[in-house]
Amino acid sequence: MHKYGDVILGGIFSLNFYTASPELYFTSEPNDPICFGFDPVGFRQAQTMAFAVDEINRNSKLLPNISLGYSLYDSCGNLWNSLRAALSMTSGSGEPFQLNESCYGYPPVIGIVGDSSSTRTIAISSIVSLYRVPMVSYFATCSCLSNRRLFPSFFRTIPSDAFQVRAMLQIIRRYNWTWFGLLTSDDDYGLHAARSFQSDLAQSGGGCLAYLEVLPWGNDPGELKRIVGIMKKSTSRVVIVFAHQKDMLNLMEEVIRQNVTGLQWMASEAWTTAIVLQTPSYMPFLAGTLGIAIRRGEIPGLREFLLRIRPDNDTLSSQDNNLVKQFWEHVFQCKFVSPGMEFEGQTQERLCTGNESLRNIETEFLDLSNLRPEYNVYKAVYALAHALHDILQCVPGSGPFQGQSCASLQGLEPWQLVYYLQRVNFTTYFGDQVSFDENGDALPIYDVMNWMWHPDGSTEVKNVGAVNELASKIGNLILDEDKIFWNFESKKPPKSVCSESCPPGTRMARKKGEPVCCFDCIPCSEGDVSNKTDSTQCTSCPGDFWSNHQRDHCVPKIMEYLSYMETLGISLTTASLSGALLCTIVFGIFTYHRTTPVVRANNSELSFLILLSLKLCFLCSLLFIGHPRLSTCQLRQAAFGISFVLCVSCILVKTMVVLAVFKASKPGGGGILKWFGVMQQRGTVVFLTLIQAAICTTWLTLSSPTPHKNTQYYKDKIIVECVVGSTVGFGILLGYIGLLAILSFLLAFLARNLPDNFNEAKFITFSMLVFCAVWIAFIPAYINSPGKYADAVEVFAILASSFGLLLALFGPKCYIIILKPEKNTKKALMERGTPRS
Repeated sequence: MHKYGDVILGGIFSLNFYTASPELYFTSEPNDPICFGFDPVGFRQAQTMAFAVDEINRNSKLLPNISLGYSLYDSCGNLWNSLRAALSMTSGSGEPFQLNESCYGYPPVIGIVGDSSSTRTIAISSIVSLYRVPMVSYFATCSCLSNRRLFPSFFRTIPSDAFQVRAMLQIIRRYNWTWFGLLTSDDDYGLHAARSFQSDLAQSGGGCLAYLEVLPWGNDPGELKRIVGIMKKSTSRVVIVFAHQKDMLNLMEEVIRQNVTGLQWMASEAWTTAIVLQTPSYMPFLAGTLGIAIRRGEIPGLREFLLRIRPDNDTLSSQDNNLVKQFWEHVFQCKFVSPGMEFEGQTQERLCTGNESLRNIETEFLDLSNLRPEYNVYKAVYALAHALHDILQCVPGSGPFQGQSCASLQGLEPWQLVYYLQRVNFTTYFGDQVSFDENGDALPIYDVMNWMWHPDGSTEVKNVGAVNELASKIGNLILDEDKIFWNFESKKPPKSVCSESCPPGTRMARKKGEPVCCFDCIPCSEGDVSNKTDSTQCTSCPGDFWSNHQRDHCVPKIMEYLSYMETLGISLTTASLSGALLCTIVFGIFTYHRTTPVVRANNSELSFLILLSLKLCFLCSLLFIGHPRLSTCQLRQAAFGISFVLCVSCILVKTMVVLAVFKASKPGGGGILKWFGVMQQRGTVVFLTLIQAAICTTWLTLSSPTPHKNTQYYKDKIIVECVVGSTVGFGILLGYIGLLAILSFLLAFLARNLPDNFNEAKFITFSMLVFCAVWIAFIPAYINSPGKYADAVEVFAILASSFGLLLALFGPKCYIIILKPEKNTKKALMERGTPRS
């Protein structure tokens, strides 16, 4: 199709589906390939360019006084035809066409609109770029064409696959799909799209491919069966397809044959709006498809322009008229003849006379509700026109070229048009901004389409959202999710993951030999946590913290010590207070009966002092219960040591007095009592107690017991304990008590057979035996008890030894005072009993 003008634009469109190569004899020049399978959509795209040129010519504000023409070629979907067309337009070797009433010629083509295939566009652009002839594609999306070094004069009004891939990834992330299959056509479009998808997927870390398969050329049943078999076995529910309509048709036949349902399809722009796939047989499988579609636009006046296409239009050239006849016959399924003209075989074929009107029928050709490639053709023509218009606006002396010169349409070089085309910026009637980035790519705007299957069996591909990407940066994904049809029983988006997300408290562990999306969820170890979903590792809690039961956050470690609030602490406190109370009761009994012989026997003052010291022993055990602090840690051992030394020293002195009295009763022994007078007894007790006080003072001064948070026994607990500071000091303290106790035991043991009826030495012997047994057992138990149990062992030893002393020393006396008052006489006490060995 040709139209003369001052400036000629070239165009390459696929007006036929197929080509047949002529027979080759190698003795003559081969004939042109034969094109067949008329494509009304391709014809409409070519007519859209013709309409745009006509509209520009009628616009007095754009290219005033300049007429645009065009030279359009049919590629027939064939690479060789596309190359031939491009070479014809750039070299002037094509067939001449009528420039005016008496002139045929080869007008220069300064820019080309085309092609519709990435593969053909790559081949054409690599050639025309050598001459810097600008080429603006309306349907080639391969991201490889953004390489400015290889394609310096290439532009396009359809976004690159790189943007389409990113738009798909936005939808995938919206629904948390991380496990999907990828199918591609075996050509530049499909392979580059797959490469771009894998690259962006790896960078974003948004998922993994369950499989990647390349659809075979043509209908290869064996290969298609294998691919669909993989899809059927896979656990992925989402299938992303960068393929052409013909590849999808072949694939769907095998999908139906194997009955592969329950898949969520995602369509690339190549087949998102394909009407041939929207049939009742395919919809059970393809319904619910989400797809990325190039921007839909509106072109006012295009319908009226198309309605004027008639074979009997006198303005058409013979070549154009033949093409229109072919279109007319395709629409009306007839053979066109002029009115009144005879036609052989008219009984066998229906005739078109030109009286038919496109207005009377609804055809795919006139369905302008979904203008997408046509809208890109329209924008491509206007982009070239605006670049030419900017050339006309150049002021000599301030131009962009050498010497600040301007270009002129009469001697316009293609590279000069490329310069202006790179800087084009205008807005269409539909409100879309048209400009190109540094790679020649248009600002990417996509529609999100959804394949709906209505209850009545009808189908609809509906716009449910948009993706706007500005200046190569991902913009907003807008989805009207309430409108989306999901072809699943739940009517909700499917879940497509290789492994379920790992909840907080676990970490991901990759499965060996499988993609990163396939993993096991391993619970965090004790003391480690993960507080977010799909954590790759667990983090350790700080020193004073530990993981909770769910392992999803750190909590303060339990502070463990012998508490007043726990059962053990309550029991020991009760026993301690009971012992102190019992001492008070005995003290009261002895005070009340202080004049009786039992109380007065063997220095009642020492008896009262022993009761007081025992009460202090009972009460000092309370210092071992409760939260350890510096004051309690220092006081507990000192109070314990001094209290017990006071008690044991009184018992020692009492035992020594018993022995002295016995010795004094023998002939010649009267002088011994002068060494055991009241003052000497008091002085001895004070002296022995001061030694322990000195030991405690030295210990506390040099290496004082301090509170310590012990984390060695348990990882999840902090044992708050008092460390003794100096083990030597603690050993001396206990050793001194033990020394006095053993000395008392030995002396009492020697006096056990004294002839008095009430022989106190026997009770002292028994009390010291109990005392020594308790503390001998205490040492290994204390060393081997962790944390609070060490304190409990020491408290138990204090209470056991205190109760032993109290009961052994004062139990028999209380028994006599209360229950056997007849024995509480001097005579009864002075009677000699039968000695026992």
